[in-house]
Order: sequence, then structure tokens, then C-alpha cells
Amino acid sequence: MAVSAPVPAVAPDATGVRPTRPRREGSGRTAAVGSYSALSQAVREAGLLRRAYGFYGGLLAVLTLLLGGLVTAFVLLGDSWFQLLVAGGLGLVLTQFAFVAHEASHRQVLASGKGNDRLGRVLANGVVGISHSWWMTKHNRHHANPNQVGRDPDIEQDTVSFLEADAGARRGPLRVLTRVQGWAFFPLLTLEGLNLHAVSLRSLLSAPKSKDRTIELTVLVVRIAAYLAVIVWALPLGLAAAFLGVQLAVFGVYMGASFAPNHKGMPLVPAGVSLDFLRKQVLTSRNIRGGVWMSTLMGGLNHQVEHHLFPSMPRPHLAAARRLVREHCAREGVPYTETSLVRSYAIVVAYLNRVGLAARGPFECPMLATMR
Repeated sequence: MAVSAPVPAVAPDATGVRPTRPRREGSGRTAAVGSYSALSQAVREAGLLRRAYGFYGGLLAVLTLLLGGLVTAFVLLGDSWFQLLVAGGLGLVLTQFAFVAHEASHRQVLASGKGNDRLGRVLANGVVGISHSWWMTKHNRHHANPNQVGRDPDIEQDTVSFLEADAGARRGPLRVLTRVQGWAFFPLLTLEGLNLHAVSLRSLLSAPKSKDRTIELTVLVVRIAAYLAVIVWALPLGLAAAFLGVQLAVFGVYMGASFAPNHKGMPLVPAGVSLDFLRKQVLTSRNIRGGVWMSTLMGGLNHQVEHHLFPSMPRPHLAAARRLVREHCAREGVPYTETSLVRSYAIVVAYLNRVGLAARGPFECPMLATMR
């Protein structure tokens, strides 16, 4: 799709990305499609879309062993406040399982679409406790139109406001929160784990009745109920509450801190603006430096640009694709954004605080007010 209007950024990134009008090439739409096609062909010829069964098999084996170790520690420790270490570890391991469920939803893990769906359902609903269908629907909408106003669900009004218009419309206690939402963002993530479970259940309960919906809802309810029952049965009430609080807080912060750096503070695409696929994905995405260690920590989400351009690409191939994408973007004059994890968090906090300024209302000089 050809560019029909400039893409304004809410604020420049640390890497210098500012609102620009991507240049037209040749005959516009045809040239833009050809540009991505050339990149896609290079990626395919490099073998970067082939499945990585060994990687995912090994990863799931390691995660399963870690989960088993945590369960064993839970049983052996009994009534001990060291259980909070188990809770924290469980939050980390469940997030890693969620990363694989995310990859299965993108057809990254297995060759078969049905096989990926089954794996995603098992991991999301049965292990992590999040609705696979809700996640698929929401996340696919995001991938189709990242950071586009009115089309990307990830920038819709929520506890945190991502658009100045939404921030300015806040009323009551939420208006007060919005004024400092950048500073409050990471503390609020401690509640995100609980929110993900609640939204998953609510979405399934309100969904049209079907066999798939009934199966998914049953698995999710059984998983959550069994987990709560074991914790409450095995631990004193106070320790059980603390265990759940720590596990959900670690899970929520880890999930939020892995997904937030990828688009927040990057250019927003106004409603009605049309961009070609390459620019739509690259201009709105941010990579995080750090190599293999960072890819392990963030479940491959650190290669956000490549993930958005090739969502079915297995995690182990994203680093190699990065070199091809960077070179292609340099030739085409498309800004490619990459920064450190710490710097990305600073950008997110600053961006949310700038948006939150709209909730403070227009400035009025106190001296002029007394002279009226």
C-alpha cells in the first residue's frame, strides 16, 4: 500500500526516529510491494523460515524440568516462607511458557497450523492460564496494524492511556493516575498477571457458545481452580495469599516488561493513513540489543522488527534475519530502530508521562486568575 500521509511520532526515540514521510519509490504501491518481496525472497533463500524443531523441543524440555523442579521444591518446603522464592521462580517459568505459546500462535514452532494451534491451547490455557483464542484475536489485530489509531488494540484506552485524546478525557481517580502514569507503569504491571487471567475468563464467558469455546473455558477453569486449590490446601492462608501475590506479580511484570519496549514511544499511525507493509511494521517497531542472552530473556521479542515482518519465523533465525533487514532498510531509506533494554524502558516511561500531561488540563497562571 502506498503512503497517503506522513506518520507523526508522539515523540522522537532515543535513536533519532522522528515523524517522516517514507519516500515513494517508482510507481508507489508496486515498488513498495516489490521492496518487501525482495527482502522476503532473500530471507527464504537464506533458509530463515525453516522450522527449528530441535530448539523448541529442547526449550520445552528445559522449561518442563524447571517446572517439575519448582513443584518438587513446593512439596518439600511445606510451611516455609522460602516458598516465596518458588513463587517467584514459577512466575518466571510460566512467562517463558507464555512466550512459546505466543510463538505457536504465530506458527513459529511446528509446520502444521493445527499442530501449532493445539500446542498453543495446551500451553496458554492448560499451563499458563490465559485464553488462547482471546490472545490470538487481540494479538493478530495488533500485528495487522501496529500503533495505528483506532485499529491496534494495544493502544486502546485502558488503565494506562496511550493517546493524548484518551488521557485528556480521563475523569475521577483515573485522571489523577494518568497524570503520573509513566512512573506508575511498572508498579501497575504487578497487577497485570491477575488482569490477564480475569480478562481471559471474561472473554470466554461472553463469547458465542461453541464446542471450542466450551473446551477452552473448561480447561482454563480447571487449571485456575486446581492451582488455587493446591496452594490454599498446602499452605497456611496468609502464606498462600503471599505465594499467589508474588507469583502473579512476577508473572505480570515479566510479561509487561517484555512486550512494552517493542512499540511504546514509537511513531503512531493516524486513523485512515495507509502504509506499505514494510514501512508499517518497521517504523512502528523497536529492537532491543543484547544478543542471545536478550533473546532468551525476552522470548525473541527483542527482535521485534523482524518478528513483525516475518511473524512465522522461528526464534533462532531472527538474529540472522536482523542483518538482512537492517541492510535492506538502509538501502530503502527506512529508519530502523534499535536500543538497549534500559534505554527502552526510559523511553516508555517518558512517553507515557508526556501523554499523561493531557490529563492535567491547560496551564493557567495563578496571578492572572486572581486579577479576573
